[in-house]
Amino acid sequence: MLNEELHIATFNDLLHYFPYKHIDRTRLYYIHELTADMPFVQLRGEILSYEEEGEGRKRRLVAHFTDGRGVIDFVWFQANSFKWIRQKYTAGKALIAFGRPNIFNGRLNIAHPDLDPAENLQLGKMGLQPYYHTTDRMKRAGINSRAMEKFTKTLIGKIEAASTSDTADSIGADYLPASLTQRLALMPLAQSLRALHYPASADELRRATYRQKFEELLFIQLNILRITRHRQQHVRGHIFRRVGPAFNDFYYNHLPFQLTTAQKRVIREMRADMLTGQQMNRLLQGDVGSGKTLVAMLLALLAIDNGHQACIMAPTEILAEQHYATFRNMLADMPVRVELLTGAVKGKRRRTPILEGTRSGDVNILIGTHAVLEDTVEFASLALVIIDEQHRFGVAQRARLWQKNDTPPHVLVMTATPIPRTLAMTLYGDLDVSIIDELPPGRKPIETRHYWQERSESLYQNIRREIDSGRQVYVVYPLISESEKMNLQNLEEGYEEWCRRFPDLKISKVHGRMKSADKDTEMSRFANGETQILVATTVIEVGVNVPNATVMVIENAERFGLAQLHQLRGRVGRGGEQSYCILVTKYELSKDTRQRIQILCDTNDGFEIAEADLRFRGPGDIEGTQQSGTAFDLHIANLARDGQLVQLARDNANIILDADPTQSLPEYAPLWKHLSELGKEAIDWSNIS
Repeated sequence: MLNEELHIATFNDLLHYFPYKHIDRTRLYYIHELTADMPFVQLRGEILSYEEEGEGRKRRLVAHFTDGRGVIDFVWFQANSFKWIRQKYTAGKALIAFGRPNIFNGRLNIAHPDLDPAENLQLGKMGLQPYYHTTDRMKRAGINSRAMEKFTKTLIGKIEAASTSDTADSIGADYLPASLTQRLALMPLAQSLRALHYPASADELRRATYRQKFEELLFIQLNILRITRHRQQHVRGHIFRRVGPAFNDFYYNHLPFQLTTAQKRVIREMRADMLTGQQMNRLLQGDVGSGKTLVAMLLALLAIDNGHQACIMAPTEILAEQHYATFRNMLADMPVRVELLTGAVKGKRRRTPILEGTRSGDVNILIGTHAVLEDTVEFASLALVIIDEQHRFGVAQRARLWQKNDTPPHVLVMTATPIPRTLAMTLYGDLDVSIIDELPPGRKPIETRHYWQERSESLYQNIRREIDSGRQVYVVYPLISESEKMNLQNLEEGYEEWCRRFPDLKISKVHGRMKSADKDTEMSRFANGETQILVATTVIEVGVNVPNATVMVIENAERFGLAQLHQLRGRVGRGGEQSYCILVTKYELSKDTRQRIQILCDTNDGFEIAEADLRFRGPGDIEGTQQSGTAFDLHIANLARDGQLVQLARDNANIILDADPTQSLPEYAPLWKHLSELGKEAIDWSNIS
């Protein structure tokens, strides 16, 4: 069951399944000292009597417990355990009780306390007690936190008792070089593992946690940097020596507006990569509307000037069609052939002009979705691959583009989701990073406002003014239909409400359960100005460019993360008119939610918002899992809180690679062996991005 529920298959897995908290059980409290705002407490006394209260699902077992100075209730809610509890903890038996005090109907109580015989109490030796996460299925089988505690205590006892055995060597032997542990004053591995489960003090727990966090982050950075160095030394790339007629003609005669300083800077960075003879592997970050597409177009023209082809890959047909329309319009007067390949392009049109043209080299730029990965798509000389919103593609899918050329193409990954530095160093640590940190001239900052659901009349009045001025409005809901578990306005009800409020307007509706053709039709109607309001779920997070849309209304905004709210906000503000993002929430909000809403109202800086989002939500799955195939699981390190430690780990990984570039020095042999064991399950996708 441990393997099925927690992926614990070996002693080493169990040793690295760390407690999520420790509770101080070194003192006893009296009942008359307790208040409802106290943390976990420990009591000694006896149960006076039991009684059952309530009916059906509200049935509960109540025990009245006394320590001679007061009385408190213990409460259990799982009816199938009532008989067992009465038999095991009989009235009058001296017990040690442990739990968190609460108030119910004016009386103190502890729900589901831990109970042990009083004779087992040894206050001086108990120290900090570990608490482990377990699943509901495990709890039903009797494997709760206390059971996990017994497992780990037994394992650590056996390791300490047999310190010279093979088991101890494999689990407790330190694989970090002595020079590193001494320089950074790191706790030895075996001591840190014991202290993470059973620390003698809070300071020992802090030191053990620091050691394990550093170790986890060090091996991630070692793997990333080792692979990156190998790619730089051994993987050759196309050399773009020439800045020729395609680039120059577009830059001097067709550029719609002057490039920003940031756009010029990132183009120079990429141009420098393409002159080295090594394959470019670069991440381009920039908010929605910052001009990433124009940078991609100029790089594609550089590839054409050097006798090669470029491919641009988008996650949805709508976004691919948007890129295609943009490229065709901007390059209309130039001898550059651009084609679109999506699942909707079929038959003779697909086979003759597109596939044959790509194979012969007549197609200079191919824009598409996953369709460009098919085996029938062959390139004459693919030298540049640009992947938009890359976290929406699996690494295995991206790998297929790599196989379409003998010489690997340069890879540019673009994202409008700002990635905090510590996260980028881990998820994208093998990519060089370029950032567009300014908007094109003429763009006005989006004004963000917060409205309560209970006071929405002024919201509708403001929207009417915008629509009367010829503008369009997005309205986003977190749900498609009603949920029994969440009391949220949903899209279906919301759509009907907007239709009632604006009966004279044409309103579109888009959500993820619609057929692709229907969804594309509705979004196209909005993009063409045939409808004034688009009511949608987050399917529009990455979607069409509608410069005439000036208002983004986000209902139940408290249900979205900061980064997602910022991404949705970027759907407006694409033209020269002042645009607005309206965050609509219920009045009852937690402190963290109020802070999130306030941050969004105070700033348009995507990177500031991403850092805040990382603090609030943790790294989670912000950019999908294992983007480059270089990251290992984090058991204890936290990218939201351990930014300085990430940098320290990266610096020391570079020191180790400089000292032992061939991985042959005896001092580092245990470290390289451990890195190999950590990575043997992983597929190396790092060259793909």
